[in-house]
Amino acid sequence: MQTTENNFEQFKLNRQLLNAIEEAGYTQPTPIQEQAIPLALSGQDILGIAQTGTGKTAAYALPLLMRIKFAQGNDPRALIFAPTRELAMQISEAIAQLSKYTDIRTVVLYGGVGPKSQIEAIRKGVDIIVATPGRFMDLYLKEEIVVKYLNVMILDEADKMMDMGFMPQIRRVLEIIPRKRQNMLFSATFSDKVENLSYEFLEFPTRIEVTPQSTTAEMVSQTLYEVPNFRTKINLLNHFLEDAETFARILIFTRSREVATLVFQNLNGRVVSEEETRVIHANKGQNTRINSMEAFREGSVRVLVATDVVARGIDITEVSHVINFDVPLIYEDYVHRIGRTGRANNIGHAITFATMADEYHIRKIEKMIRMEIPREELPAEIDIAPTPAPERQDMLREIDNQKRKEDPTFLGAFHEKKKVYRPAMKKPAKDQKPRNRNPGTRNNSSGRSKRK
Repeated sequence: MQTTENNFEQFKLNRQLLNAIEEAGYTQPTPIQEQAIPLALSGQDILGIAQTGTGKTAAYALPLLMRIKFAQGNDPRALIFAPTRELAMQISEAIAQLSKYTDIRTVVLYGGVGPKSQIEAIRKGVDIIVATPGRFMDLYLKEEIVVKYLNVMILDEADKMMDMGFMPQIRRVLEIIPRKRQNMLFSATFSDKVENLSYEFLEFPTRIEVTPQSTTAEMVSQTLYEVPNFRTKINLLNHFLEDAETFARILIFTRSREVATLVFQNLNGRVVSEEETRVIHANKGQNTRINSMEAFREGSVRVLVATDVVARGIDITEVSHVINFDVPLIYEDYVHRIGRTGRANNIGHAITFATMADEYHIRKIEKMIRMEIPREELPAEIDIAPTPAPERQDMLREIDNQKRKEDPTFLGAFHEKKKVYRPAMKKPAKDQKPRNRNPGTRNNSSGRSKRK
């Protein structure tokens, strides 16, 4: 192995790990690895913030494997949480690659499939558990997981995990695992709120921020096209995909599974062959999602349409383009989406389609990433479709809601109420008694009416 001042040998890892690192093709540690690995090896709690695609998994996996060293007993000694099944599987695969010359046992736990095979794997003996919080708690409550030997807890994509509502489950885990342990949190973004929550279980953490929060990857060029409606988005997308040489492997993000399905149906068998296109979202079965991701990773699928279920942490090299068919409403997801391209020092391209209702969100994203996304004119050959009335009304209504967020006194241009003319009623004279409208009743002193 090449020995220079700035390589993995400086961390004094054991020979089994160094051999696996060399075989994986790693020669120089990334900035997050260079800073985090020594601190993690010394047992410190870490709050790590770095751009997506910069090697955060190895930054915590290598010191963890060095600490565990070899298989021991039947019960887990380390726990890694991830927000999605796909990311949990990817972390498990990365650990398996780095630990291939050891006998360390890793089990991955996630929902969407039956627990039987996962329970069998745990019963055979496990050193590291990689899991989504829900499935972990399910198996713990079934008394399939012994937690008393856990001494390391890691949260990957911690901000997303907290944003997705996993905090109650994580707090339950914190109540049952040993208090004396090492904690590490890694993510590309950390809001002040999430950072404050993280201090519930970090003991005097060392904060590592190799790049400013929410910074986009330097290897990714960004472009924005202003489009009037859904149909024009489809026309522009088709135009790009006709150039198969440039747009070689494309990841298309949509806001919802309904839109993902529509985009898939518009592409499938038209611009792109049926065999080259897949769609994944939360309604797809686990096996379908796994098979689609593997086919995309291997290159047999050229276009993958997805919701944000795969925006975080999924490491697929050689993705030529990320296309934001819809602008994300969670602004941090913009950074994670476009981070799926431009990985491993490859040049990548991110293209965003924005309607007039998206301008508000684009301004927020640009403020967060501290740069203006370059605009491009629509190609002359693109057919700009007319906007249907219902779609235009939906966009105007959304713009009203955005203005109301900024100014609660805003009445709304789209919902402006017309003044209705109501004639004034003539008041009776002072000495004139009110006219009794019901001749069949009369007033008495008690205020009640009696029949004649």
